[in-house]
Amino acid sequence: MRKTSFASLSDWIGDIFPERYLYIRSGGETRGYVLSPAKQFIFAIFASAAMTWLVVSTGFTLFFAAAQGSAAEAQMKMMKAQSERWIADRQARLDLATQQANANSGSLEDLAQTVEKRHAALATILKDFKGIPGAAAALSPAPVDDSLPPVERIYSVRAEQERMVTRAEVFAKSRAEKLRLAFRLAGLNPQAFAGSGDGTPLAHKDVKTLATMLGVDEDFAERISNAATDLSDMRGLENSSEHIPFGRPTVGTRETSGFGVRFDPFNHAPRFHEGQDFAGAYLTPIYATAPGVVSYVGIRTGYGNVVEIDHGNGFKTRYAHLASYSVHAGQRVALDQRIASMGNTGRSTGTHLHYEVWIAGRPQNPARFLKAGDYVQQN
Repeated sequence: MRKTSFASLSDWIGDIFPERYLYIRSGGETRGYVLSPAKQFIFAIFASAAMTWLVVSTGFTLFFAAAQGSAAEAQMKMMKAQSERWIADRQARLDLATQQANANSGSLEDLAQTVEKRHAALATILKDFKGIPGAAAALSPAPVDDSLPPVERIYSVRAEQERMVTRAEVFAKSRAEKLRLAFRLAGLNPQAFAGSGDGTPLAHKDVKTLATMLGVDEDFAERISNAATDLSDMRGLENSSEHIPFGRPTVGTRETSGFGVRFDPFNHAPRFHEGQDFAGAYLTPIYATAPGVVSYVGIRTGYGNVVEIDHGNGFKTRYAHLASYSVHAGQRVALDQRIASMGNTGRSTGTHLHYEVWIAGRPQNPARFLKAGDYVQQN
């Protein structure tokens, strides 16, 4: 059966590809080649395969070229759409800025008036910082570039006004916090002293009322109010600190016995020491550690020659073992004013100052006040 099928296939190939003869003449010689049906069939197969490959590869090449062209066109369309969106967004921002400028100012003259009103409001708050250490340098306005066009100069001034309000608020809040820390170092509650200042009329105001009063927008009025409130708290603490004995009673002396229980230098028994001692040369100047009124000048048992100063609000300081006095009872003294000279009077083993701080009739540790005073001076 298989031989019959093979014979039929051979006859079919022989009919399609009959035996052919190929003669080639070269160099005076003639050569003949016999192309059998089998050889022709194989050649036809290879030729068909080559033609098929050529057609398929050409088709794929054309397909990918068309696909790449479509992708490039799609990318171009996407880039164009992005560009159009960017231009539209930029135009929208420009339109919004123009609308805001028109709504807020309306004209160059209106814009200038807005800046002037803001400047007046800013001047009102900044004048309350006058005399506060470091305020002048911290709140100085930055110069405006005169080469800018008028509108840009006005906007530059507005931006500087915003920065100055921020600096005023930060300065007041920062200094108030440093003063609060000084009070805590002295063992005092800062909340009890924060409200004792003269404050500022702009503090704790309703924003709408303040905006109407100053003629500025509510956002700017709110920032002015915040700065004024922080300033008011700082002023209260500042004013209170000026009447608290944060100063040093001597200069160039050495701290010796401190506050608390110690062994008495005379009988060596434990005894509570109610002050801070400073050792120095005879007649070393003694200074008031805060402003106040001299309440006593004279001799007290154990203390020798004494000067006592009433600073108000329950604060009192005592300076003992003095050689001489420079003040009299009832006299008002200022901070760092000389009041006496160091000596060795009373129950004393050598030339020194015995310094006490009292609040509401109870002795306090002077070292805490000295530390707080040093912190206030440094800041």
